[in-house]
Amino acid sequence: MATTNPLQFIQQVRAEVAKVVWPTRREVLLTTVMVFIMAALTAVFFALVDLLIRSGLELLLTSF
Repeated sequence: MATTNPLQFIQQVRAEVAKVVWPTRREVLLTTVMVFIMAALTAVFFALVDLLIRSGLELLLTSF
């Protein structure tokens, strides 16, 4: 494995960071809102599934 001195390493890191395409404020806001919406929809879905399973089990257990 080739070794580089600390100065070369820092230069390489700065060169790589310069290649990064940072998202705009609008993109960050939109993706954040979409994550919250998807999390809320997922929570509602699993709450409904839980309610359905619980109701089914209560029906099944009360019939015995």
